[in-house]
Amino acid sequence: MLLFISSIKLIAEIALLALFGQWVLGLLAGQRKQQNLFYQVLQMVGKPFVQLARVITPKFVLERHHPLVAFLVLGFVWVAVTIAKINHCLKIGVALCQ
Repeated sequence: MLLFISSIKLIAEIALLALFGQWVLGLLAGQRKQQNLFYQVLQMVGKPFVQLARVITPKFVLERHHPLVAFLVLGFVWVAVTIAKINHCLKIGVALCQ
């Protein structure tokens, strides 16, 4: 169970960092962000989560807001999984969680 919780937490962390990095790089690169190799790599990492956000949001949400929705959903998932991990570690003993 601890492996499953840690795996979900790790996936959420990687996706959160990819979306955040994509946002920061987009600010730095400006209009030429689509030609930036690192921006494209971060975009590929975050793409499945943005597509999931596209599916769960209503139609009136603008396309440019889907990465923000994905970031917020992943943030809530990360918080929930972190709380679940803490509860699980307290249940089985903190020494077994290291």
